[in-house]
Amino acid sequence: QVQLVESGGGLVQPGGSLRLSCTASSFASGDYGIAWFRQTPGKRRVGVSCINSRDGYTFYANSVKGRFNMTRDNAKNTVYLEMNNLKPEDTAVYYCATRVGLGCNSNPSEFHYWGQGTQVTVSS
Repeated sequence: QVQLVESGGGLVQPGGSLRLSCTASSFASGDYGIAWFRQTPGKRRVGVSCINSRDGYTFYANSVKGRFNMTRDNAKNTVYLEMNNLKPEDTAVYYCATRVGLGCNSNPSEFHYWGQGTQVTVSS
């Protein structure tokens, strides 16, 4: 069982920045993918970014490329999502999730463990 706890959400003006954190009780010893998804009311959860444990390769959704940066600190069992030049359309609940035994995937149903989510609101 892996527990994930997100933090760092809040209200920010357009063009501003936020950094989200996701701390895991433990990371899998083998391959895994750890990802950020986001969801707005009435819509499905959508992948934002994901790191493959095997090679460290990081994937980004086209909508956030060049603005968001995902990093990990293995010593702290924590991943971060640095979000810059935020836009109103980035407003959503952001979730951290991990897929054990396999790498990244854009389908949220492929992920085994989820955090509780953190709200990000971009508004003037």
